[in-house]
Amino acid sequence: MHTKQEKLQAFERLLDIMDDLRVGCPWDKKQTYDSLRHLTIEEVYELADAIIEKNEEEIKKELGDLLLHIVFYAKIGSENGSYDIADVAHGISDKLVYRHPHIYGDVTVKDEQEVKENWEKLKLKEGRESVLEGVPKSLPAMVKAMRLQEKARGVGFDWDHKEQVWDKVQEELAEFKIEADKNNQEKMEAEFGDLLFSMINYARFMGINPETALEKTNKKFINRFQYLEKRIKLQGNDLKDMSLAEMETYWQEAKKYTE
Repeated sequence: MHTKQEKLQAFERLLDIMDDLRVGCPWDKKQTYDSLRHLTIEEVYELADAIIEKNEEEIKKELGDLLLHIVFYAKIGSENGSYDIADVAHGISDKLVYRHPHIYGDVTVKDEQEVKENWEKLKLKEGRESVLEGVPKSLPAMVKAMRLQEKARGVGFDWDHKEQVWDKVQEELAEFKIEADKNNQEKMEAEFGDLLFSMINYARFMGINPETALEKTNKKFINRFQYLEKRIKLQGNDLKDMSLAEMETYWQEAKKYTE
């Protein structure tokens, strides 16, 4: 691993390169907050993929891409006269010190949950009117549901026991089934949303990240389905000409040989 001085030198090198690109590269000179935004989102998802796959080399590369975007935004900010990378670093450092009084002050906490609760209370003291204000509107719905529940828990609005949450799941499932039997599309959608929200809540109580769990299932399905496609093609058959029962045979085979 590198020394602290080497790390600082590496970061300084990146800042210097950013300065050079902003002056000399036609593409880099044209970039704005808006033009970079969708690229940044893509980089975050690529990092998320690497983390799911536990690929340390890819995680390192994607962190580099994400760090470039942070430096890029800060460079644009400095050109606008609004802020620079030092302001960004000091801003997050000040926030961390303020929100960790159990490290930088005289507050005592007994566990991780108390840390989270103090964190949310301190946010309210910073002027926020609601603990839910910090949840981005554009977050994917499943991630947003998880964050909303976590933030509500931070101020004590939560179930006491997982059994209570499971009862709620069963209640929502029954309500969805009633509307499904009636084939009422609007009410079915509403009840299905409630059911998903309660399932996410239960996953949280069980220490499961629902987004991660679903993505792992997605990847498992992709691996198995692509195995099925290859095996069928090797047999000289066409997937669209096969019955479900025939495909099921290959699917069961795929479950044995893929993760």
